[in-house]
Amino acid sequence: MRRRALERLGCRVTTFNLLGPGGLLNRIRGISLQDRLSRVIAQTRPAVVLVLEGIQLTAAAIASLRPEAHAGWFNWFCDGRRTAAAIDAIAPSYDAVFVAGSETAARLSRKGGPPTGYLPAGCDPSIHRPLRSRDQFRANVVFAGTATSYRERMLSGLVEFGLALWGPGWRRTKLRDYCRGEQLEHGDYVRAYAGASVAVNVSYDEEGDGEPGCSRRLFELAAIGVPQVAEHREDLHRHFREGSEILVWRDPSELRALTAEALHDRAWAEQVAAGARQRAIGEHTYVHRMAALLTAVIPQSVVPQPAVARL
Repeated sequence: MRRRALERLGCRVTTFNLLGPGGLLNRIRGISLQDRLSRVIAQTRPAVVLVLEGIQLTAAAIASLRPEAHAGWFNWFCDGRRTAAAIDAIAPSYDAVFVAGSETAARLSRKGGPPTGYLPAGCDPSIHRPLRSRDQFRANVVFAGTATSYRERMLSGLVEFGLALWGPGWRRTKLRDYCRGEQLEHGDYVRAYAGASVAVNVSYDEEGDGEPGCSRRLFELAAIGVPQVAEHREDLHRHFREGSEILVWRDPSELRALTAEALHDRAWAEQVAAGARQRAIGEHTYVHRMAALLTAVIPQSVVPQPAVARL
């Protein structure tokens, strides 16, 4: 999704999987992650090296690779799962970092490290779009994601509304009877939410997935065009209007009440969903995000068709 967005902005993009094993032959020959990345940099000579969430590269490795390409090095922690402490530990290796929470960005900036920008996740309208979902993907209330004890507690009050759960771990919880599938590829994730009358957005745990920023799910569900009942986050109000674009809950009783209201008043709920989709498509796609990132790292985007090595 992010590669496609960069290409739409005129960038030549080479991807490199930091988690990949590098092939059996490379392992036999003892070719390391740093060696493989060095080869890619030498071949592509990028203007920008953009790491997505990666923490596999050590400070020493980055320092060694920098002379091989006159590129800016940046890391975008776009899903909010890393804590400020974890990001702070590796941030000095980069020219700048981008994070999904404004509070985290401010906290890191106060520590005097490299420039830190607020840049939340986004959506890809070619993937996150309204669909006609049927059979097992049709349900009143849907949550798709990994089971956690926090999510189990929050969602247990919605079972009487026709709850459907998708994702790993749910069949080992008290909500096992409401699980429709544990294997959740992204296509099924979209179909599951597209088939919902109401989509529910719940954080991974009470700490808010590591930081109090907005999750990818917020923007993806908005683009899918389904009425969304989302857990409160301060940054949410930067991007959507509460009540007219997103329904926001702050405790289990409010989650239950808003879900019931959205199911009861379908015309109003669909109007809310339409407002969120219009906002997402107009302001929160990955093209918008990547344009903002390039503007920040390449002043006025003066480099035509930069080669971007996305890791």
